[in-house]
Amino acid sequence: MAQTDQRQLAATAEPAVHHTSHTVDVQAPPEAVYAIISDVAQWPLRFAPNVHVEHLERTATTERIQIWATANGEVRTWISRRELDPGRKRVTFRQEVSSPPVAFMGGEWIITSAADGTSHLELTHDFEAVDDDPAGVEWITQATDRNSAAELDAVRALAEQYARLGELELTFEDAVRVDGSADDVFDFLYQAREWPSRLPHVDRLELQEDIPGIQVMSMDTRTADGSVHTTRSIRVALGRERILYKQTETPALMTAHTGEWSLAAAGDGVLVTSRHSVTIRAEAVAGVLGESATVADARAFVQKALSTNSTTTLRHAKAYAEARRG
Repeated sequence: MAQTDQRQLAATAEPAVHHTSHTVDVQAPPEAVYAIISDVAQWPLRFAPNVHVEHLERTATTERIQIWATANGEVRTWISRRELDPGRKRVTFRQEVSSPPVAFMGGEWIITSAADGTSHLELTHDFEAVDDDPAGVEWITQATDRNSAAELDAVRALAEQYARLGELELTFEDAVRVDGSADDVFDFLYQAREWPSRLPHVDRLELQEDIPGIQVMSMDTRTADGSVHTTRSIRVALGRERILYKQTETPALMTAHTGEWSLAAAGDGVLVTSRHSVTIRAEAVAGVLGESATVADARAFVQKALSTNSTTTLRHAKAYAEARRG
């Protein structure tokens, strides 16, 4: 009887809530720190674990978002609601739809001002694991520790050079109209395994797709000067109209590179747009482009190189789709 009572007690016990806290001191004012934390749309460019953030709902002080990010080397997605408090310099978040082994997770970004005008930043998490599984608790704890450390370090570095972000970050687009089927264009862009035989600037491409719509790929790309760059990327397909990606291994001139292929109806054809967002690695400019080179030179160099490759891909996608229609 005692054993039965113990089993019943275990079955009805509430799952344990686990708490973590990570902190960093930032040599920047709280306003700069808050600006980075509150601008979640820029997180994929600024935070290493984040692949893509999609706004589902948005007001001045609340937002509902879907996040794709890496956790312990795996790509996970979840939906969160965030409450923004610019006056108190706090951002609270709660996952509405979690990804196992997470059953529940929430937390808060807390910024406090130091006497010398710098900032102290704390990132807290509280979570439950599915079925209170110890292995799940350990997995979540490791992922939270790793991602929190990476995000806090990124916030610190970004805030401390906040005045330069406009100089170091750039976004640009290339587009082409295709007199063909959007499905054919999408298939060309999504079936990246075929790119080495379809695109002249792709020497090698390895692709893994364990979860439909989420691709992990490694690619060797040849530039106009004949040099070959190896990049690794994670790609997320949203329907058959958009493919978002983030490079997890970038060439020397960039600290981050995110992008998007998007398709929109244009009469009886389709407008295909390639969008790039890049952060220049300022300390690498002289070593790559020469001692006299500037960040402006690096911006122009990177834009030309990426635009050349993306417009080549767009032209071949156009030819592929138009030939199939014809």
